[in-house]
Amino acid sequence: MNADELDHYLLIGSGVLVLAVLAVRISVTAGLPSLLVYLSLGLLLGGSGLGIEFADANLAHALGFGGLVLILAEGGLTTRWEHVRPNIGYALLLATLGSVISVGVVATGAHYLLDLDWELAVLLAAVLTPTDAAAVFSVLRTVPLRHSVKGVLEAESGLNDAPIVVLVVAISAGDALEHGLWGLIGLIVFELVAGFAIGVAIGWIGANGLRRVALPASGLYPLVVFAIAVLAYGTASAVHASGFAAVYVAALVLGNTELPHRVATRSFVEGIGWLAQIGLFVMLGLLASPDELHWWHVWHGLAAGAILTFVARPLSVAVCAMWFKRSIPEQVFVGWAGLRGAVPIVLATIPLAADVPGSRDLFNVVFVTVVIYTLLQAARLPRLAARCGVLSDAARDVEVEAAPLERVSADLLQIHVPTGSKLAGVEIGELRLPVGASVSLVVRDGKTFVPHRTQRIAISDDLLIVTDRRVRERTEARLRAVGRDGRLAGWTNADD
Repeated sequence: MNADELDHYLLIGSGVLVLAVLAVRISVTAGLPSLLVYLSLGLLLGGSGLGIEFADANLAHALGFGGLVLILAEGGLTTRWEHVRPNIGYALLLATLGSVISVGVVATGAHYLLDLDWELAVLLAAVLTPTDAAAVFSVLRTVPLRHSVKGVLEAESGLNDAPIVVLVVAISAGDALEHGLWGLIGLIVFELVAGFAIGVAIGWIGANGLRRVALPASGLYPLVVFAIAVLAYGTASAVHASGFAAVYVAALVLGNTELPHRVATRSFVEGIGWLAQIGLFVMLGLLASPDELHWWHVWHGLAAGAILTFVARPLSVAVCAMWFKRSIPEQVFVGWAGLRGAVPIVLATIPLAADVPGSRDLFNVVFVTVVIYTLLQAARLPRLAARCGVLSDAARDVEVEAAPLERVSADLLQIHVPTGSKLAGVEIGELRLPVGASVSLVVRDGKTFVPHRTQRIAISDDLLIVTDRRVRERTEARLRAVGRDGRLAGWTNADD
């Protein structure tokens, strides 16, 4: 590459990035995963559009894995452990036993109903099974769910890539059953356990090290945190363990430790996560060739997606939920919210790079399935969440945003009072916030003032509340209780 070519690539790349970032607002407003917009950009730029040719499956495979590492790191660093902890067993079961059930059901349907040979049928099932962290996080930003549901979906999407990657790689290499079925199961278990252990170890060492070392500039902390998470992936991969499990777990440990400059770190990793999503999805759009799509691909994509969405996924959720006493409406929502995105398309590049017979057809079928069913499922998630009763009460009442105040171990909460909230008319003193929390400022009609105890709250007010980190959960719970039931709300009225 010479300087002129570099200038050309920078021009195109920066233009695509600007368009993609602007498209984020459109996708969030519409409640759709932004991946569909990015894939469309890739298709527009590709050989069937503006003529940019990209057909290197090996490069796509490598870049795809790199993008997934960054996305999983961002997911772990921005996931709150207190939401995941009560649901980790359920999420882990969905990521393992649930994946086995989905692979078995879809592979059987693909073999007997779609007339695919067993190797291609199992590959198709395995590639389509994992939910996509980027797609799930993108949609959950617009659908405020109860912590018990959100925690399951976030943890599952971060954990279920690992076992499926091992399976797809083994099948594509042609040695999946070289040591028998139990040998394959043992390999998957070893990679998962070793990946988890490495992720916990590196995350714990990195977190404790950062708390004791004073770096010369605050901007270095986000870089080091992200580098530690990626280091976990590289270390696990070097010893043939699951790098995807390691990077997610290490990022989860780092993201839930009291580190310096957490605000800057969170903003940085979210930016990197968006950049990885944009680059990954645009690249996959370039790799796809609409000119190659035939009715055979569309039909098989629709059929495989229907088996997965309406049979395999609900069955796997129902079986796993039996152990955790989850309600039927919640099971329905979790089953529907298992969105596919970049992960299945990236996994489809593994057999494509290995020249597995029929892999190009497999890639096209997966592409069709992901686009159609992501659009179908994501568009109905908000209404389904309301019907299944899994929306957070806080989402229907007060809106809470938090920014940490590092030096005093406190948080600054911004509370928005929407139309219909019973906070309206309540005096500041009647909020009865825990000791260590106080309303420091009110923003009303674009003007700010410091409230007194008898100041009444009004619709559309924004309250700025400073709270000691130790009582933040109680403070939020109290605000939500008053928002639902008014000034006489009991102290125990809290969102789960």
